[in-house]
Amino acid sequence: MKRPPGPPPQRSQAARRPSRDGAPPLARARGVQARDGQYRLSDDVARRVQLGHPWIFRESLGRPVSEATGTVVELIAGNREFLGRGFVDQDHSVAVRVLSRSSNEAVHPGSGTVARRFEDSVQARWMIFGANKPQALRLFTGDSEGLPGVTVDRYGDFVLVQWLSAGALPWRDELLDAIEKVVQPAGIYEQRRLRPLGGQGAPEPAVRARGEEAPLEIVVEESGAKIAVDVTAPLGVGMFPDLRLGRDAVAAKARGRRVANLFSYTGAFSVRAALAGATEVVAVDTAARVHARARRNYELSGLDPAKMEQVTGDAQKTLEKFADRGRRFDMVICDPPTFSHGSAPSESFSVIRDMVQVIAASLRVLDPGGILALCTNSVKMNPADLDRALADAAVESNATVRIVERVGLPADYMVAPGFPEGNYLKFLMAIRL
Repeated sequence: MKRPPGPPPQRSQAARRPSRDGAPPLARARGVQARDGQYRLSDDVARRVQLGHPWIFRESLGRPVSEATGTVVELIAGNREFLGRGFVDQDHSVAVRVLSRSSNEAVHPGSGTVARRFEDSVQARWMIFGANKPQALRLFTGDSEGLPGVTVDRYGDFVLVQWLSAGALPWRDELLDAIEKVVQPAGIYEQRRLRPLGGQGAPEPAVRARGEEAPLEIVVEESGAKIAVDVTAPLGVGMFPDLRLGRDAVAAKARGRRVANLFSYTGAFSVRAALAGATEVVAVDTAARVHARARRNYELSGLDPAKMEQVTGDAQKTLEKFADRGRRFDMVICDPPTFSHGSAPSESFSVIRDMVQVIAASLRVLDPGGILALCTNSVKMNPADLDRALADAAVESNATVRIVERVGLPADYMVAPGFPEGNYLKFLMAIRL
C-alpha cells in the first residue's frame, strides 16, 4: 500500500524537537505573562517564526491554549516585539499556525488576504509552466503560501482541497470563491484530513463543494502516460503529482531494462517505465485491489496489461523469493509508504524500522550496472538518513553502490525557505557496480 499524498504536518515537530537541519531543540517559554489572545514565544521559536516556519506546537507555548479553534491570536517575542498572527487549532498538536508576519495586514476571514495569496500562487505556477502545465498540479501549498493546513490540487478539470487543520476552515468560503474565480474548474471537491490529539481518525472521502459532480475516473496525462484518478477517494486519488520528477528520472533510464516496481500502488512508475521501453515490468504490492487500477492505467496508456507481471505480497519477502530463484533485474524502484498495514501483522511496514532491510533485499536482485530508484516522503528521514540507510544496506548485501542522481519536489510544490519540513520528498538513483 502507498502513502497518502503530500506531506503530513503532524509527523514533524518544529518546536522543542530537533529539526532536520540539526538545529537544537526549541526551548519552552517559561514564566510567560501575556494577555488573552496573545502568546509570547521563546527566543528559538520566535526566530523560526521570523524565518518563515508556520507551525507552533502546543508544548512550546508555555500555557494552555484558551481560544476557540479558528481564532486569530497575536504572537510576540520576549521583548514584546510583534512577530505575527496565527489561528488556533484546539484539536491538533500544532496549536497555532502562522498567517501573517505583518502588523498592518488584515488576515481575518473575508478580508481578501487569503484570496489574494491564492491568486498569486496560481499566477506563479502559470508563469513557471507556461503552456506546459501538468494536468495533475499542486496549485497551493498553504503552509508555505499563506493559509497553513490547506492544500489545493488540480486533476484535469477538477480541484481537490484538503483541510489538514480545522483552524483554517473559517477561510473556506474565501478560498473556494478564489478557486472558482482564478481556476474556473468544472468542480471543486474537499476532504477533511483532520487529526485529533488522541490519534489519527479514519480518512473520510472527499465531497463535492462547488460545481459539477466529478466522474469516478478522471484521466490525467503525464509524458504520454495516462493515469486514472478518483478525487473522492479517502486514501489517495491514485496518483502522486509530487513524484513527477522521480517518474521522469526512472523513464530516462528504463529503456531495455528489467524493472521491479515495489510498493507499486496504481502503477504510475510501471506505466512510465513500460512506455520508456522497459523489457519487463514486475509490480509488487500487498493490496490486490491496486493491481486492478494499475492494469487500467496500462490500458489507458496503450499498453498491454498482460505484459505487466503483478505480485500481491510483502515486498521484502517477494524479493527474497526472487533472490532464491536467481531472478535478477536491471532496475528496482523502491518507494515505500512511511507506514502501512499488510494483510497480516508480519506484512506491516515502517520506513524507519524496515528501510535498510528492503533496500538490502533490492540490491540482492539487482545485477551489476543496475539502477536502484529509492524514495521516501517521511519527514522523519532526512537526506542524510536515506544515504545512511543505503550505505548500511550495501554493507548488509555485500554490494558496492554509487549515487548518480537526486531529484526533489517539482516546481509546483513550492516551499518557504524557513520551513524545512515542507521539503519532505527524497528521491535518489544509485548504480550497483
